[in-house]
Amino acid sequence: MKGFILSFRSEFYKSRKTLGFWSSILLPLLICFFIAVGFYLKSERLAALSGMALWMQFAGLALGVMGSLLLPMFAIFLAYSVNSIEHKADTWKTLFSLPMSRWAIYSAKYFYAVFLLFTCMGLFALFTVIFGNLLSLLKPELKFDTYHLEIEIGEIYFKLFLSALGILSIQFLLSLLWSDFLKPMGIGFVCFILGVISVSTNWEYSYAFPYAHPMIALKSMMKPGKGGPAKEFAIDIFTKDVFVSLGVAAVVFVLGYFIVRKKSVK
Repeated sequence: MKGFILSFRSEFYKSRKTLGFWSSILLPLLICFFIAVGFYLKSERLAALSGMALWMQFAGLALGVMGSLLLPMFAIFLAYSVNSIEHKADTWKTLFSLPMSRWAIYSAKYFYAVFLLFTCMGLFALFTVIFGNLLSLLKPELKFDTYHLEIEIGEIYFKLFLSALGILSIQFLLSLLWSDFLKPMGIGFVCFILGVISVSTNWEYSYAFPYAHPMIALKSMMKPGKGGPAKEFAIDIFTKDVFVSLGVAAVVFVLGYFIVRKKSVK
């Protein structure tokens, strides 16, 4: 356990100046900020909406951008960025010659990537709530303070986090196999396109394809409202696509360790 903690801490110090680390913080901050600016500038037009409708629109914009578009590509990039540090510096041999088990080194790298993904999703939820409530202070006519959706927003982003673990794990394995940028990113991008196609065509087995899971998760959390075309959140976190994502993550994680065990340190 001590080796894992030391390796995890080392990953933080190595990556704290990289784009992968800062993107997990700046991406949710900037997206939520620009959406809030849009709401602020159009406050007169939005003033007639109820608190629930405002939260649905505000949270829905961030979810639409992140869940259906950016999340799969972010997971692909994040997995590569964690291992690229060792590839670029050619320090795999040095790393595995340290007096720590390969299991500690490998698992720390993997869970650090998971931690960055979790941080990004957590900040999306946090900034959505913060900027929504800030708007109600700056523009009292926007009735964000009359309705509370904090728990539901947290559950939504937690489900998106779980749905992206399969993608992250596969891409983490690919970035272990190849040191260059194009192969893992190229495969990930093609699989992402296939995932979009499978969901948009309502393929019945799309839940079995990890790269489709974020879109499926987002789609499954919306259902027609009782009043007609309006929509409301219907959150069921542990759906079959999430179980497949967790299963894929577990299998690929173990497989990656056996690949790491065979890496030469000569």
